[in-house]
Amino acid sequence: MTAKRSCVATLAFAAALLLPAMASAQSYPSRPITVVVPFPAGGPSDVVARIVTEGMSKHLGQSMVIENVGGAGGTLGSGRVASADADGYTILAGSMGSHVAAPVLTPNIRYDSERDFIPIGVTADAPAVIVARKDFPANNLKEFVEYVRAQGDKVKQAHGGVGSSSHMACLLFNTEAGLKPTSVAYKGTGPAMNDLLGGHVDFLCEQSVSVASQVRGGAVKAFAVSSPSKIEALPQVPAAKDGGVNYQMSIWSGIFVPKGTPKAAVDRLAQALDKALDDPGVIKRLTDLGGSIPAKADRDPAKFDKLVKEEINRWKPILQAAAPAAKSN
Repeated sequence: MTAKRSCVATLAFAAALLLPAMASAQSYPSRPITVVVPFPAGGPSDVVARIVTEGMSKHLGQSMVIENVGGAGGTLGSGRVASADADGYTILAGSMGSHVAAPVLTPNIRYDSERDFIPIGVTADAPAVIVARKDFPANNLKEFVEYVRAQGDKVKQAHGGVGSSSHMACLLFNTEAGLKPTSVAYKGTGPAMNDLLGGHVDFLCEQSVSVASQVRGGAVKAFAVSSPSKIEALPQVPAAKDGGVNYQMSIWSGIFVPKGTPKAAVDRLAQALDKALDDPGVIKRLTDLGGSIPAKADRDPAKFDKLVKEEINRWKPILQAAAPAAKSN
């Protein structure tokens, strides 16, 4: 065989090897995508994921099937995705809880939130709302704080599991307000909210996207939001700072895939998310719940990756200082 023919044969062989990968990239997604929400149904991660992935599926041409895998502050579901096949067909609807708080507060975590995932993009962010059972004996934030301080550990504060966003939100609020209630852990915000509605616990701190409807319906009392000012979705609820508590935070949710997922799949998912967040129907549903849509320039994977790293660096010392005994709660 001449050198020329050998070169041609080599190129043909290489092309044959590349064809399946190229075909796979061009056809992605060719089947339904599983979206793991690492919390039970009804919580903020679940609510946002269902709204956003419904919009994404229209642009991907495939259904996106929500699978709730709750427990351990979101680490069970997140760990499952971290170890899943990196083919773009198992993705994570993660949050500040699963990627920022849980790695600090949950022992024996089975993933590294910086190294084991590729961030796709932020889906929404929202302030936390301090909500209590509807018959709670306080009429404003000042009275609420005074009552909880006086009652101490007789007051039961619910959260969706150590490391969840609701746990994180109340750790910061309790620190800023000087409160020491009894912390009651659940497997997610949904079960925690059910017990709050039933009067079995006293209060909860959680994103507006999962509590706004109960507040508007009068099922719970809302005392403050963690935003710098009131939010349009709950105009009757004051900002915490206006009630004398220096409590400000915004809680984000986002889409992640396992490390090693092909760039073609990452790009396709990012494009679908971007288009979904431009959809007027998606925008309305999220903003009606107090959620904020990320700016167009902040939606690509690289920007989200930078945000996750910055949030981990920012919150790690705060969480460690605020929760020396959090792992036992």
